[in-house]
Amino acid sequence: MEQKGVQLDQETLSCWICLDLLKDLGTIPCGHSYCMSCIQTQWDGEDGKNLHSCPQCRHTFIPRPVLVKNTMLADLVEQLKKTGLGAAAAADRCYAGAEDVVCDVCTGRKLKAVQSCLVCLASYCDQHLQSHYNAAPLKKHKLVDPSEKLQENVCSCHDEVMKMFCCTDGQCICYLCSVEEHKGHDTVSSAAERTERQKELEVSRQKIQQRIKDKQKDVKVLQQEAENISRCADEAAEKNRKILTELIRLMEERRSDVERQIRSKEETEVSRVKELEWKLEQEMTELRRKDAEMDKRAHTHQHNQLLLQYPSVSTLREDPDSSHVHVRPQSYFEDVTTAVSELREKLQLSLTEERTNMELSISQTQVQFPPESESTWITQQVFCPSTASLKP
Repeated sequence: MEQKGVQLDQETLSCWICLDLLKDLGTIPCGHSYCMSCIQTQWDGEDGKNLHSCPQCRHTFIPRPVLVKNTMLADLVEQLKKTGLGAAAAADRCYAGAEDVVCDVCTGRKLKAVQSCLVCLASYCDQHLQSHYNAAPLKKHKLVDPSEKLQENVCSCHDEVMKMFCCTDGQCICYLCSVEEHKGHDTVSSAAERTERQKELEVSRQKIQQRIKDKQKDVKVLQQEAENISRCADEAAEKNRKILTELIRLMEERRSDVERQIRSKEETEVSRVKELEWKLEQEMTELRRKDAEMDKRAHTHQHNQLLLQYPSVSTLREDPDSSHVHVRPQSYFEDVTTAVSELREKLQLSLTEERTNMELSISQTQVQFPPESESTWITQQVFCPSTASLKP
């Protein structure tokens, strides 16, 4: 309870304009007190209107009142400063940073605005916003999240807030525009048009999210495809290794050639699949960015800002991969293995018919080769039958 009382004193003894503890305070006829420099600066800006008002209660004075020093209140401020609570109160305030919207009423070091008024076209901190909650005429004003672009809501021709949207010209307009330059056009309220555009954005977001889901499925298929290619390649390489190591030493070199070509084809095919997978990941990243941008625009409280930016964020280009990913039966490299097996059988049959030892059979087999070189003949026998199955 004691702490609550201290907090009340801090607020009571603060200037309503600069929000700091009162300095060289002066009291005006309505009873409210301000720093002398703050209220004088405020009234200096109103001298052209010949009408001066209290920033807190809005009471007006004609002519400009003479400021009177409140000695008792000044003593209370000095006592509060001596307790050190004044510095603590100032530390608790939320001053505006470089990226914050500042309060248009604060003088000196400005506080961060918490709301902007589309009618006043000004932004307010917590304390200066209170009049919009307490004063009956201000309660009807439209308050939105703090924004530095309030002037975009004002018609440059009539200096009126643009509360309407011309569907014919695709422009935000004020009421006077609707009966003058845009007379006879199809016009609706900005709020109604914003609601319609939000619905369209939601439909577009659903399409994006469905695309993301479809592409995620395709990525999984591609990942499984890459695993299958590698698995089949490993199996084929192992089978061919076992088959070819049964042959004579002369075939050892051919075994290496077969395995090298299989690995080369594996690298090509896996690289192709990975490239497509990377492309889909990039597309999903772009779609997520588009979705986030649409979500951000769809939740803005400023009708005109959404309507002006809608054409640039709502357009979706056609999905080039609408057919998705299709894979072939998992029979990679089987033809290679078959071709090598047939070659082994031919060589073994040749060895049996000649009834010679392994070294002599190699020599005899070389004699039976076609005119091409030995390496070319074996490569053709092993890989030509499988060429079609290895192509993408």
